[in-house]
Amino acid sequence: MPRAIRDEIELEYDVFGSAEDEPLLLIMGLGAQMLLWDEAFCEQLASRGHYVIRYDNRDVGLSTWLDELGLPNMMDLFGAGQRGEEVKAPYTLDDMADDGMVVLDALGLDRAHICGASMGGMIAQAVAIRHPDRVKSLVSIMSTTGSTDVPPPTAEAMAILMATPPPDREAVIEQSVKAERVIGSPAYPADPEVVRERSARLFDRSFHPAGAARQMAAIAAHGDRSPALRTLDVPSLIIHGKADPLVPVEGGIDTHEALSGSELMLIEGMGHNLPPQLWEEIADAISKLTRKASALH
Repeated sequence: MPRAIRDEIELEYDVFGSAEDEPLLLIMGLGAQMLLWDEAFCEQLASRGHYVIRYDNRDVGLSTWLDELGLPNMMDLFGAGQRGEEVKAPYTLDDMADDGMVVLDALGLDRAHICGASMGGMIAQAVAIRHPDRVKSLVSIMSTTGSTDVPPPTAEAMAILMATPPPDREAVIEQSVKAERVIGSPAYPADPEVVRERSARLFDRSFHPAGAARQMAAIAAHGDRSPALRTLDVPSLIIHGKADPLVPVEGGIDTHEALSGSELMLIEGMGHNLPPQLWEEIADAISKLTRKASALH
């Protein structure tokens, strides 16, 4: 696959559809490889007139790992955040937002529709804040603003988020099945064998839990984006599951309220994932927004 290069950072990416169509940059979440934007979902978006671009964030997948930056102390980070003190991290979501622009540069794209899920939604928000001239529209899925007024994850979901990665391949695969049961969509339960197959494919491609720790620090260090989001004038769509235990639905509602004129799509029975049964509905909603945004320019 091709790579976009920014100083010491190389970003693995791939594309779907025609370069003549509307560019749509997909940004994935915490510790998540770009393969979690399932190929079939990307093809659905491409079939609706998008030039779909997905990539591995820094510190995950086949993009550059930054182990030389060390491991953050998560207890210190969260403690500082709760006390309202400055949180220091190896890098922030702003750096990760700039990475996305490097991918667009590699493809010769001045502007694109930006869509992120979970932490990817936070990065997408940061892109819109830092690079508004490059954003045709913004889609934030199962994400939040960083406001401390938003409820935290459930205890069970937080335990999954903070769990120590198992030491071997089979244990990692089984942990992914457990995680899916906790944070997945109760109305659209995943087949455990499908989850195992996906987890095995991801593990064999890249396993790098240290990167996820630094990405979590980047989230903690970024703070509340609400004030900056309120200054934006960009066509926006907020998608959130009503049954999300990891980023509660209030996070999506708060994002919607911060983004003037944004559309809000709340989905019954959806948790913190993108179940295949909802791909068509979500792809249609994204396409409706991008068509509307493109007609404005």
